[in-house]
Amino acid sequence: MSNGLSPSANPVSGGDIRDRLIIGLDVPSVEEARSIVTRIGDAGTFYKIGYQLAYAGGFEFARELIGQDKKIFLDLKLHDIGNTVEEGVRSIARMGVTFLTVHAYPQTMRAAVAGKAGSDLKILAVTVLTSYDDNDLIEAGYAPVSAAELVARRAGQARDIGIDGIVCAATEAERVRAIVGPDRFIVTPGIRPTGADAGDQKRIVTPGEAIRKGATHLVVARPIVKASDPRAAAEAIVREMGDAKA
Repeated sequence: MSNGLSPSANPVSGGDIRDRLIIGLDVPSVEEARSIVTRIGDAGTFYKIGYQLAYAGGFEFARELIGQDKKIFLDLKLHDIGNTVEEGVRSIARMGVTFLTVHAYPQTMRAAVAGKAGSDLKILAVTVLTSYDDNDLIEAGYAPVSAAELVARRAGQARDIGIDGIVCAATEAERVRAIVGPDRFIVTPGIRPTGADAGDQKRIVTPGEAIRKGATHLVVARPIVKASDPRAAAEAIVREMGDAKA
């Protein structure tokens, strides 16, 4: 089953700009998610399903959306022993989703690449969560490595292992692009339109800034799904992305 991306296409150029906006369905039920997708209509082509929705019927809903020619980013951030990751990725590849995240530990990334072999699934490596800053890394025992340094190290490892793309904060996108080269995806969460509440994100930028820094795809959840008019919110972000890309 195709995921809607050409394996040979350069992800940095071409295509429908709407496909570059990934709308995060960070809601507690399939019913609410389905309502949001309906309200957004053709303004949204690509949706993220993470833990909250995945474990509330989201896997079947992902199949439903794929059947409607929507693209799906399954944000599971897999990290386990190699065999477990490999077999899990192999199962996910059969669903027809477009993107799947794993944590950017070398053993995990190698297992994910093996698991997706022969499929159109694209593996994204999560370098450092956008809710982390340098103080959080110190607390986790990574000192004296800064968030930016750890992102760069993991991006280089992901490139060498053959990962399809990187998830990182847009503030690191330029540095990551220089490391991974022109033909890999850079997917950036922590995107907030000008004037929006930062929420629990600590390293954030606007949609236009993210595109100019080299991101190929932006993940936006609350500013769209919590908006009084989700379609209008999505369309406004797509316009800003298009202006920046132009």
